[in-house]
Amino acid sequence: MTAKEFKREFGVDAGGETDYVEFKEGLSADRIGQAVVAFSNADGGVVLIGVRNDGSVKGVRSNGERDARLHQVVANVHDPGRYEIRELCVAERTVAVLSVHRREEGVAQTSDGRVLVRRGASNRPLVGRAMSELVAARSLRSFERTGTEARLAEADAGRLNELARAWGWSREGLEDRLREHGFVAGDGQLTVAGVLFLTTEPKQFLGKAFVEIFRYRDEGDTYDRREEVAGPLPVQVERTTEIVMREIGFDLVVPGLHRHELPRLPKKVVREAIANAVAHRSYQANGVSTRVEIRPSRVVVTSPGGLPEPVTIENIREQNAARNRAVIAALRRFDLAEDAGRGVDVMEDEMAANLLRQPEFSEPSGGRSVAVSLWLEATVTREERAWVHELEQQGDLKPKDRLLLVVAKRGERLTNAKARELLGVDSSGARAVLQRLRDAGLLVQEGVRGGAAYRISGDLDRHHGHLSVEEIDDLVLAMADETPVTNALLRERTGLSRPQALAVLARLVASGRLERRGERRGTRYVRAGTQ
Repeated sequence: MTAKEFKREFGVDAGGETDYVEFKEGLSADRIGQAVVAFSNADGGVVLIGVRNDGSVKGVRSNGERDARLHQVVANVHDPGRYEIRELCVAERTVAVLSVHRREEGVAQTSDGRVLVRRGASNRPLVGRAMSELVAARSLRSFERTGTEARLAEADAGRLNELARAWGWSREGLEDRLREHGFVAGDGQLTVAGVLFLTTEPKQFLGKAFVEIFRYRDEGDTYDRREEVAGPLPVQVERTTEIVMREIGFDLVVPGLHRHELPRLPKKVVREAIANAVAHRSYQANGVSTRVEIRPSRVVVTSPGGLPEPVTIENIREQNAARNRAVIAALRRFDLAEDAGRGVDVMEDEMAANLLRQPEFSEPSGGRSVAVSLWLEATVTREERAWVHELEQQGDLKPKDRLLLVVAKRGERLTNAKARELLGVDSSGARAVLQRLRDAGLLVQEGVRGGAAYRISGDLDRHHGHLSVEEIDDLVLAMADETPVTNALLRERTGLSRPQALAVLARLVASGRLERRGERRGTRYVRAGTQ
């Protein structure tokens, strides 16, 4: 927008601040937080940051630090509506736009517990009858604590003991503990959460409260295998994880003498995606299962029910909210889910650490479900992943080291600016990583201070198992000096596959350096000329 266009749309003559628009000159956490609460409790609105009270544009800085601060402001609000952060360019100045949606369930409050609502250009506190009416209109009932047809007496004894051990409860007062944590309703019924953990077949009471796995041979709509994983939630998470890991397999890479079996996805990521899906799904949608699709290019985990407020696809890493608090708490006790707000972080960080493409989140079915795609693609070659794996076996590498070393191995000189770009850190953070790798002998520094650059250590490959053909031959001949070499012994010593070992031995026989003796399983190889 030009300054004139902005004034025409938002200036005093156009109405200025309204039921849906508020101006903020700076990044006052308290005042922006109040506006978020008020808009959440009304019909939503936008906070234009970098705009004076008279509607003239002052502007604010445009960087990640500003957005991080705004995310934290919203995080300090109790139960805000969904929101987005955008930028509006007015002439040559930047206005930050914090767009806040109406909260459909529950009531937003400031960090000190005040309930505000937007009225005209003001954020007004609600008390007495007005607040009671708002709360009643937006009452949020936790469905997981709803009683079912199952009763506590029908709970499986083994599952009951497992849940008690996970929480550290004794048999004395056990029913009281179950009530406190949402597994038993007041009249002795098992709640939805109780059924999910304390019965052997939750689907008998909750419909499709299970995981369906579909395997596809291509990217079409026809699957060649379907498997249903039922049972209590811990069983669903563990069994589904094992099936997925078995189906996707691993990449076998032999960069030198060493064989590497590289998982196509980290097990921790697969487990967390599945745990998140069953923990955060809507169990009111009892006609829909949690769905896992195994495709040639990716694994897609889909959970029924949209994202809980205030989480959106855009802020999913910065914000967290729980639809089923009792379910999530219990899964954590079974070590099957991360701490609050850590699930997405763990998935993204683990994929980055393993040099794999980042997970992608989406809301298919018009926002009635949430899906995460775990891509079976690396950001580097398989050989480069194997090379990094060998380095890790020789010493302690940190997650941020891996990508830098791969880029350096490709022949690039690493500057502080290049490291900042690759790692997403500031100058001091980049310098610390580069110097640590230099001190570990993995990088060599050229130049000093502002002109410093780093290259890969010249003999790094040889020290980490990437042997040339000549080096492999020398190793086999040294083995033959000690004892007759068999195919099995060579594979055991080097990690080569059977065909690779046979190829090495055949080459040495053809060159006259080894002699073959015996036949079939009795075949052995000795130095040429040995009696």
